[in-house]
Amino acid sequence: MLKILIPIDGSSHALLAVHHALRLVGAGLKARFVVANVQASANLYEMVVAHDPGVLQKVSESAARDLLRPAVALLSAAGVQVESAMASGDAAQQLAEIIERHGCDAVFMSTHGGGLRSAVLGSVSQEIVQRSPVPVTLVRVPG
Repeated sequence: MLKILIPIDGSSHALLAVHHALRLVGAGLKARFVVANVQASANLYEMVVAHDPGVLQKVSESAARDLLRPAVALLSAAGVQVESAMASGDAAQQLAEIIERHGCDAVFMSTHGGGLRSAVLGSVSQEIVQRSPVPVTLVRVPG
């Protein structure tokens, strides 16, 4: 059975990859899924104000869980196996590590969802296509 990574950034666009996966499961694809969220690393101001790195870690994990919740709910409701993965740091690098760590066979992800950040810093989906050791399916945002 294939194990497929679906990165979730909290945008409605990211859920398009989940809906694509569910269409394929409905058509007979046997797969289990890893939904992943990568939070940005804490900046210097946050580290100084927080005084406790543990607090920043808990806030980051809580934010990631909240962003993953809709994807997990959709996949669980469809009766497919789903697990969550959370990380912080560079999104493309962390997602490549999650692919390896979880033994994923493929990636389904939206073409964009980051708005201005993507335009300035480059598309995470483009970086994943270049870095991924497994096939990547990009789900286009309509319009």
